[in-house]
Amino acid sequence: MNHSDRMVLGRQVDYTRHYDPDQLCPIPRSLGRTAAGIEETPSFAHGQDIWNIYELSWLSRSGKPLVAMAEVRVPWDSPCLIESKSLKLYCNSFNMTALEGEDSLREIMTRDLSRAAGADVLVSVVTPEMFSRITLAEPAGTCIDDQDISGFSYQPDPSLLTTAPEPMRETLFTRLFRSCCPVTGQPDWATVEITYAGPRIQRDALLRYLVSYREHQGFHEACVEKIHADISGHCHSRELEVSARFTRRGGLDINPVRSTRSGPWLNLRDPRQ
Repeated sequence: MNHSDRMVLGRQVDYTRHYDPDQLCPIPRSLGRTAAGIEETPSFAHGQDIWNIYELSWLSRSGKPLVAMAEVRVPWDSPCLIESKSLKLYCNSFNMTALEGEDSLREIMTRDLSRAAGADVLVSVVTPEMFSRITLAEPAGTCIDDQDISGFSYQPDPSLLTTAPEPMRETLFTRLFRSCCPVTGQPDWATVEITYAGPRIQRDALLRYLVSYREHQGFHEACVEKIHADISGHCHSRELEVSARFTRRGGLDINPVRSTRSGPWLNLRDPRQ
């Protein structure tokens, strides 16, 4: 069976009532990278896909329902990413399953998700007494969204990127990013944050470039990798980090980060998440 046959995104499926790791559908990262025209040698050496799972429930041994949230960190260089809808179905398969507690849930999820991704995945279970510690934060840096400019196109065009000769180190962000799911065509909304050091990136050019993804169909992770590759190649940044915090869909949000520096990276929720 090939990966497209297993893919559940865009299909109507029945929810299973009990724990089922076979719900997970791994997708080779190479598929999204090839479709996006990303070269085999990446422009970054570090990164993660940070997932937040907001709908997680199971039963105690006495049959009492318990709830939690979870943070999942998948390394950027894992052979596979995990299809988002399959992750939702997998999480819901715990709903009528009795477990010893959150430690048991974390161990099971760590094992299953690492197997699906083909690399070590980090899972943290966030229990209700920890909910108040979840931080809501504005993006770092300077917003580039209030520029009075025109002349937009709506397919990714790295030739839009321009720089000025003077060196700069800064963080810029936009809330105007939208791409589309390559399977369903549904919109994916995100706040994109870019931290760089190198020739100063013209802000009007950067905004036009990021808006050009508006009708682009690509996985969240591949979009961030393409942005990193384009800015690195066209703006010659010595240091570059690109992160995107996508809005929640189906009880999950996906937050890829790709960087020339090593982490760790904070998981600070965007106000729209």
